Amino acid sequence: MPVRQALFAATTVSIVAFAMIPASAQTLRYANQGDLKSLDPYTLNETTTHAHLGHVYEGLVERDKDLKIIPALAESWETPEPTRWRFHLRKGVKFQNGDPFTADDVIFSADRVRAKGSNLTTRISPDTKVVKIDDYTVDFILTSPNPILTSQWDTWYIMDRKWAEANNTVAPTSASATSPSFSSLNANGTGPFIVESHQPGVKTVFKVNPNWWGKPEHNLKEIIFTPIASSATRVAALLSGEVDVIEPVPIQDIARVNSSANATVLTGPELRTIFLGMDQSRDELLFSNVKGKNPFKDIRVREAFYKAIDIELIKTRVMRGLSTPSALMVAPQLFKLSGDFTRPKFDPDGARKLLVEAGYPDGFEVTMDCPNDRYVNDAAICQAVVGMLARIGVKIELLAQPKAQYFAKILKPGGFQTSFYMLGWTPSTLDSQNVLYDIMGCRDDPASPRGETNLGGYCNKKMDEVSDRVLLETDPAKRDLLIKEAFEIANKDYAYIPLHQQALAWGVSKKVKLTQRADNQVLLYWATKQE
Repeated sequence: MPVRQALFAATTVSIVAFAMIPASAQTLRYANQGDLKSLDPYTLNETTTHAHLGHVYEGLVERDKDLKIIPALAESWETPEPTRWRFHLRKGVKFQNGDPFTADDVIFSADRVRAKGSNLTTRISPDTKVVKIDDYTVDFILTSPNPILTSQWDTWYIMDRKWAEANNTVAPTSASATSPSFSSLNANGTGPFIVESHQPGVKTVFKVNPNWWGKPEHNLKEIIFTPIASSATRVAALLSGEVDVIEPVPIQDIARVNSSANATVLTGPELRTIFLGMDQSRDELLFSNVKGKNPFKDIRVREAFYKAIDIELIKTRVMRGLSTPSALMVAPQLFKLSGDFTRPKFDPDGARKLLVEAGYPDGFEVTMDCPNDRYVNDAAICQAVVGMLARIGVKIELLAQPKAQYFAKILKPGGFQTSFYMLGWTPSTLDSQNVLYDIMGCRDDPASPRGETNLGGYCNKKMDEVSDRVLLETDPAKRDLLIKEAFEIANKDYAYIPLHQQALAWGVSKKVKLTQRADNQVLLYWATKQE
């Protein structure tokens, strides 16, 4: 079963797939701590959103059970020359409103995903030309070779041009939009499910698409998604049988769920890295009592913040052992040479000295933005950071919000609205270059999507130059050395403060029979639901 048919995913590489046996149609009820903010597939580059919308929309490619790229709306592709990719589209596919899928929809989607308001602009570079050869053949002409292009597209979903034009939704819906667009409340894809109803903050119902071109490997008739922000209420719903699956199970409730008669907890490593970022681009911070200058432009301040974080205390007290401290902005499973890096030691005394040297003997005040319903114990982690920084004289005003409000604030058009923040990132390509380009690349060129999610504006041109060489290098050993060089540059700059890779914790009803497949990088489950 392709990954896009997987029911829900906390990351693109940690998947719980519920493949129902074909005996009788079933309803699967799922609850998550966060909401599905928008049905527009280009609003938010967030894995949970991609997972939900992957029931309805499809891309030219997708990932299979082994996470390999396989054909989807494109039946095949080739590279007639190093900078030209030719895709042969699947014939006979229809959108859920009956419109035929053609090359016009691919070209429209390529333009839309790069347009203002999209949070997925790095999927296709702005200088890429998209050429229609015929109704079922499309060329992508690049300015330089990109050997991992298809790996960047597993969550670039194709939209219906006619539908978008007819409903005044040609432009993407921004994550900071204050009023919903038609495409944020309605969906029209080619995928195995249809959105029957969508009530933001209340419930979303997915029904089977009877006209889907593919072959279903389940007996589902519908999926009902309900956001439940309260951890206690979410767990109670699972234990009472009100829902079949919840994510996440609060760390403190894992033992209770496992000892219950009705449910169990699936745990496994996740490839998402949780990290702290600092505004290093503005001359004056937006949210600080320091006026006329930006403390984070001083490497000593960034180093002080890093050394003030007791990562082992976060692991043992906040995460209760279910996290892996990280020295890099990428999970060790995705980079062979990650073992060559170590975190700077926790050193609050040294951190205080660095602040004195930087001209802040009494510390300073700054606001920290944090989601409270996106990652495992996210608000608790931020609270711990607040206390740790207080020990070196830094007063943090913590602004912890639901992810809808959090992303709307920090991704506000015209300049990211944050001074200090926590974020998590899973490279969609399962490759370090994605992190080096999207999160750590310079965003000083308005015409370039580089640094699309570089909220703090960190910039080192030498690292960008190495990152570009990583993209082009095909020899694995040479490529790893280039990645190592890029991370060494960023670590020396104290560009970010990586915290850890969290563990997944899914709560699943015992009516769902599990078959587990595990390997070194991914934990996959298939299941049948029994009524």
